[in-house]
Amino acid sequence: MIPTHVSIVIPLFNQLKYTKLCLESLQTTLPVLPEIILVDNASTDGTADYLKTLTDVKVISNAENLGFAGGCNTGIRAATGEWVVVLNNDVIVSPGWLAGMLEAAECWNLQIVTPAIREGELSYDINAYAHELTGRMRGVIRKGKANGICFMAHRSVLDTIGVLDENFRIGQYEDKDFFLRATRAGFALGTVGRAFLHHFGSATQKAIKGPAVVRPYALENKAYFARKWKLPWWKRLAGRTREKLTNRMSSLIEKTCYGHTLMEKMVAGRIHYE
Repeated sequence: MIPTHVSIVIPLFNQLKYTKLCLESLQTTLPVLPEIILVDNASTDGTADYLKTLTDVKVISNAENLGFAGGCNTGIRAATGEWVVVLNNDVIVSPGWLAGMLEAAECWNLQIVTPAIREGELSYDINAYAHELTGRMRGVIRKGKANGICFMAHRSVLDTIGVLDENFRIGQYEDKDFFLRATRAGFALGTVGRAFLHHFGSATQKAIKGPAVVRPYALENKAYFARKWKLPWWKRLAGRTREKLTNRMSSLIEKTCYGHTLMEKMVAGRIHYE
């Protein structure tokens, strides 16, 4: 049985099809639903009407689109759980995903946990694939790594470093900033093989930014991140290079030993192991 001390926060803006798939997967994979908080960022595609039909979730409707960070923060502030899961709406979870994350947190004393993720077209049996992957990779972890697609944070992290920085417009870099703040504060992060979900990819970002966005928010967020952390170009380059090498080495070891990696992408019909 899933503990009741977990809250799941899902920010929404349009993309009703994905929201329905996400909620259906939660309902079919969790024997008992924890606190689920849906934050609607002023959707215009019928999402608001659909949310009115739901009875087993908490719905918060923002009067305007607050972007990814703002939507997440609205839900996080309303959450009551000891653990808070931030989840994109364009994902489908697999059986045991939440229990696996909680087990991993206890096993490795983690305060932020991300599951294994496969991104792209859903052209496979997710339940069978998840069973195989988590069976093989139960003891695998990438320490110090987390992903904004899905992460579970302990209440102590939020109490210490606060929520996402809403100065990052629309989306991008707010998760990287949050994880860096958590790391600097001494909390342990990890991406783990005990849990798995499928991410369709970019649907949440594309929806939240909306068709009216014309300013280069990604570049603005990148520049703000560099200013905030006082990172000149050469430090950013060194950091990116180090991260690429670390990820490549982790991917090579995981693929060789287990036949899978903790981050996979389907591109043009071919799996890329990352």
